[in-house]
Amino acid sequence: MTLPNFLEARRSIRSFGDEPVGAQVLATLIEAACIAPAPHHSRPWRWVAVTRHETKAALAEAMGNSWRLDLLADGVDASRVEQLVASSHHKILSAPAIILGCLTWNGLDTYPDARRQQAEFGMALLSLGAAVENLMLCAAHLDYASCWVAAPIFCPDAARDGLGLDHEWRPHAMVLIGKPDPDYVGRPRPPIPLEELARFFV
Repeated sequence: MTLPNFLEARRSIRSFGDEPVGAQVLATLIEAACIAPAPHHSRPWRWVAVTRHETKAALAEAMGNSWRLDLLADGVDASRVEQLVASSHHKILSAPAIILGCLTWNGLDTYPDARRQQAEFGMALLSLGAAVENLMLCAAHLDYASCWVAAPIFCPDAARDGLGLDHEWRPHAMVLIGKPDPDYVGRPRPPIPLEELARFFV
């Protein structure tokens, strides 16, 4: 058996053309995200679509400042830190559109102990991952390129505050979206070593 073509079509592409991404396309991608499975029939995620340069710049600045502090605390050379932060800024600013996936506690259960509360949050985080995959598959179906960037999960408060979002919205995933660069050529996917990655009790 072979994998379905719609799964194979999704690639992590970071190089985009200049064509803008329309509001209706972004709305369709978010609708696709919102049909992902979620705990307790909840909707623990919120979505932020960004195409304005000044908003992307504010997000890049906020996350870059947080990353800079982390890197310096790790002992990374200051000049290297600035190179990394500048590269991150370029990645965000050069994407025609960005969709941020945020987590909230809306619809989630609360528990008196940390173990179950952490598990509840883990379910929401897993749901967000499924939602992001839906979004990216839909993007591929519509002939858009996308790339999931994990940076916000390291600085959700900075990303939230940089965009002026509600306090309850905590960004955890960022997807860059645009028409693929015409010169982009995807690398062949390596074979999947199921004997290492899976166990079958069948």
